[in-house]
Amino acid sequence: MMNLKAGLWQQQTMKLTMTQELTQAIALLQYSTQELSAFLESKALENPLLKVESGQVQTMDPRYDRVKPTRIKVEKDKINWIEQIGCGKTMMLDEYLKSQLHLKLNKDEQKVIEHLIESLDENGYLRADLQTAAKALQMPLVNMEQMLEELQELEPAGVGARNLQECLSLQIKRLPERNELAEIIIDEYFTFFAEKKWKEIARQLGVELKEIQEVFDLVQTLNPRPASSFQSEKSAYITPDVIIQWDGSSFSVSVFDEVLPKISFNEGYYKKFAASGDRNVSRFLQEKQQDYQWIMRSIEQRKETLANVTLKIVEKQQDFFIKGPSHLKPMTMKEISDELDIHESTVSRAVREKYAQTPYGTYELRSFFSSTIKTTSDENTSSQQVKTIIGKMIEKENKQKPLSDQELVKLLKEEEGMVVSRRTIAKYRDQLGIPSSSKRKRYD
Repeated sequence: MMNLKAGLWQQQTMKLTMTQELTQAIALLQYSTQELSAFLESKALENPLLKVESGQVQTMDPRYDRVKPTRIKVEKDKINWIEQIGCGKTMMLDEYLKSQLHLKLNKDEQKVIEHLIESLDENGYLRADLQTAAKALQMPLVNMEQMLEELQELEPAGVGARNLQECLSLQIKRLPERNELAEIIIDEYFTFFAEKKWKEIARQLGVELKEIQEVFDLVQTLNPRPASSFQSEKSAYITPDVIIQWDGSSFSVSVFDEVLPKISFNEGYYKKFAASGDRNVSRFLQEKQQDYQWIMRSIEQRKETLANVTLKIVEKQQDFFIKGPSHLKPMTMKEISDELDIHESTVSRAVREKYAQTPYGTYELRSFFSSTIKTTSDENTSSQQVKTIIGKMIEKENKQKPLSDQELVKLLKEEEGMVVSRRTIAKYRDQLGIPSSSKRKRYD
């Protein structure tokens, strides 16, 4: 029987609680540069003792921020023409299309085409349903279709298409020399063509596989995203969080925090209100001063942890930073956490959405961690190395007899001593964006 009597008694228990400071430090550690900047700016709104000034380093979009060269300068300095590509502002797609509208169109027709232009996505495809648009504008569907044809005659070729097939068809019909076979294949056999069921197309049309291969090569020159050269917004640039340098004899690692807002203590505000002698004001100032100190310590701890984790990554991946990406070794976050005597989750938070500038380009810190692949020798290799080798093997293969996944398994074992399953090969190939052997095959 359970004793359900009421009474008072003492009991000792132990439980783990997280202080506000620890919670904040963990949050700040996993913040990306942009997230940390936003956090500090929001904190400045609620804490008058926290002064925040924008970062001193600004990312630059050369298309917008460079001074457009004069015509005289361009003529004088033609040798630097490549540096002048993209200078000045890029015209928006809708502006460019509206500037081409023919004078033969009346006001109502122009209004309809402008409505269609506003329904284009960033790639130049029409995402509006014509029947719905016709009802909304109170006009017959056949007239709406005529207006779409007018739109599809504008530049860039392929704009206004409703799908990839129509986009390619519009571009093929604009070629200087008509290619009847290409038109037929795209208009009537597009699915077979895309799935590389070329033998069926050749049988039905009575042509050779070589001719279909020529159509395929032609299609590769077309633009599946006709509006890709038009920008709807400024490009985003990655700013590295850490900079790793190799001078030929030693490494140096530095945390690049100059893009973060500059933080300082608002001494003037504090002195002004501390002199009031009001107990509530004094309590408020004490809380905000403590909050400021917590933030400063958390930021410093974030910087220290990021530097330590990066140093350990460099120490374990020296071949990568000296010889290049193909020499990435298998490494887990647990290895780093054990050697630094911190929790594995701390390493995970430290590398989350952080980037490192290296002698071989800018890499996400998380990309330096990869799984282990068995080899026929005692040494292990990383999954990234396997992907690099697979890419090189496929690049050098005979395109008329491309390597199957099973053949890649055999080659990796015989030539590289790497033991990888066929299923893993297929997974890595998909991650690299490489199609299967049947779709890589050429017929010339």
